[in-house]
Amino acid sequence: MLTSLVQAVYVIAAILFVLSLAGLSRQDTARRGNILGMIGMGLALVATVVLGLKDSERPVLVTGLLIALVFVIGASIGTWQARRVEMTQMPEMIAMLHSFVGLAAVLVGFNSYLTETHADSVHLVEVFLGVLIGAVTFTGSIVAYLKLSARIKSAPLKLPGRNWLNLGALVVSAGLMAWFLASPSLLPLVLLTVVSLALGWHLVASIGGGDMPVVVSMLNSYSGWAAAAAGFMLSNNLLIITGALVGSSGAILSYIMCKAMNRSFISVILGGFGAEGGTVVAADTDYGEHREIQAAEVAELLADARTVIITPGYGMAVAKAQYPVADLTARLRAAGVDVKFGVHPVAGRLPGHMNVLLAEAKVPYDIVLEMDEINDDFASTDVVLVIGANDTVNPAALEDPTSPIAGMPVLEVWHAKQVIVFKRSMATGYAGVQNPLFFRENTSMLFGDAKDQVEKIVQALAEAKATV
Repeated sequence: MLTSLVQAVYVIAAILFVLSLAGLSRQDTARRGNILGMIGMGLALVATVVLGLKDSERPVLVTGLLIALVFVIGASIGTWQARRVEMTQMPEMIAMLHSFVGLAAVLVGFNSYLTETHADSVHLVEVFLGVLIGAVTFTGSIVAYLKLSARIKSAPLKLPGRNWLNLGALVVSAGLMAWFLASPSLLPLVLLTVVSLALGWHLVASIGGGDMPVVVSMLNSYSGWAAAAAGFMLSNNLLIITGALVGSSGAILSYIMCKAMNRSFISVILGGFGAEGGTVVAADTDYGEHREIQAAEVAELLADARTVIITPGYGMAVAKAQYPVADLTARLRAAGVDVKFGVHPVAGRLPGHMNVLLAEAKVPYDIVLEMDEINDDFASTDVVLVIGANDTVNPAALEDPTSPIAGMPVLEVWHAKQVIVFKRSMATGYAGVQNPLFFRENTSMLFGDAKDQVEKIVQALAEAKATV
């Protein structure tokens, strides 16, 4: 009776997870999606604990105390990390959380092998695949974390014959699987773990910073499949369902990201563009001189404008400029200016990164538009503010077939009457390529910290209004 009740709760939790994903697909329903996911996870944890207490070979009190201790430790660390991590650090935090899922799958695999009989070859395959996917996810996520947090260089690692190294690791893994199935022992499983850990490290280390948003969603998918594999090993239906949901949604998101960059998923995995971000490159083409502008002049342009589009990028997140940007937006809209936001699918270091920042600053959902929705509006726009974006507004993607980002769909901001680019310097973006936009006649560069400059613009608009 108790087991049937737990399974029923698992079904309810699975439905809540599906509804959670549906809610997270839109900004205006994202909060509801999060709440549904939290309720589903709460039900799943309670049901699992109850089932664990029922099946435990220890005294119920001892098992209960051990579970409570784990909960206290995990909740304390999780709460501490969530409170100290800022929104700009969210991508690397998510990468680190993916590594925990991978490590858990590896440990579950070894535990399942050591504690259960091995007559069933299907179970051996589950163990083998769980360890393989988990180990790749573990080290791959750690490398992604180190790159996103700038603890190692974002430039791709280019070892000689790197694609052959990856292929060789897969061939060796297949051989180890045949050995493991033919003669189950700990040695091939340990060797597989070592090979998989190296493969995960090399796979992500070989991907450049320009592809980091795809890497994050790819690792999200890997962590889902690792969880599903753990579910098979533990005979836990909910873990299988949840892992499949995460794995498939992460794969779909990776596909969307690749489509937004006009790249194939395989090309990303096999290398990826992207040099170390923040470098000034010597371009073969002479684009001329850039033009600078001051905050007070930008305020005058905005005061005279009828339509304004703001295109944010990772620089806005780093400068924590979303709050003054929201203030600027509110002031312009109050003055009758039509203000919209154009968000590129891979803006920032995480899919949806800019949307979350803008929502956090209380920017209305209905004026935050995706690239496909906003691109046709630039031609009729008076002023475009490019705040911390670089590669996502680079016209070379459409005009230079030799560019590393050639073919990548971008926000076509240069069609506007006037473009103001907020940057700290003339350094390149994560793709490491020059941006011809900076040198166009209708483009002006506003150098400095984005938050400080936006605050100066807001102040200038307020002073101008006060003198009227």
